[in-house]
Amino acid sequence: MKSETLRALQEARANRRAVVLATRLSDAAETLVYPDRAKGDLADDTTLVSAARRAMEIGRSETVDLSGQKIFLNVYVPPARLIIVGAVHIAQSLAPMASLMDFDVTVVDPRRAFATDARFPGVRVMQEWADEAFERMGLDVSTAVVTLTHDPKLDDPALEAALKSDVFYIGALGSKRTHARRKERLAEAGITDEQFARINGPVGLNIGARSPAEIAVSILAQIIEVRARRLAALATPKVAAA
Repeated sequence: MKSETLRALQEARANRRAVVLATRLSDAAETLVYPDRAKGDLADDTTLVSAARRAMEIGRSETVDLSGQKIFLNVYVPPARLIIVGAVHIAQSLAPMASLMDFDVTVVDPRRAFATDARFPGVRVMQEWADEAFERMGLDVSTAVVTLTHDPKLDDPALEAALKSDVFYIGALGSKRTHARRKERLAEAGITDEQFARINGPVGLNIGARSPAEIAVSILAQIIEVRARRLAALATPKVAAA
């Protein structure tokens, strides 16, 4: 691997940016393929770039045969991340559970009395408004966002920002009545019905959860389910219409 390639991969990892290193096995020619551009020896090969981006979406490294040439597609994608808005009791159960499932967990809440390292050991805690935190962190397709505060001043800006991004999961705590009122407020902010439909609300799978820990289980299960279905859909070859 070239030194400049290694530096580019390290930079992509630091910035949570997906990239595929495509290497032609016959001569070790290298190309870095990003979601929006390609750079390297084979950057003008549109078939290779397309194959690399499909591997990126699926999140799976593989060797492909393109025009009789073996190309190894080494996929580097950001680890799955869960951003929890609201340092509440449910979050205290959800954060460690998600960490055990290898999610990179961040809890965001501007209320300093709630958002403390003591209440959330082992995870990142940001004492900021969610939309401001999201702007600094960046939202990507490997990210799930859950809002838990029941306070529109905290939840709505977070949901609005998440809905305008490509995060793979958005969930919001609250009853059906609360969710209906949420829809009205977000519509006034310019969120369309199609965008709003991305929100899983009331959040979590319907398993009869009552306690904060049970609700956390239902939320995490739904996140895992949504991610698995998305990856399965991406991995299924599309059949052209006759």
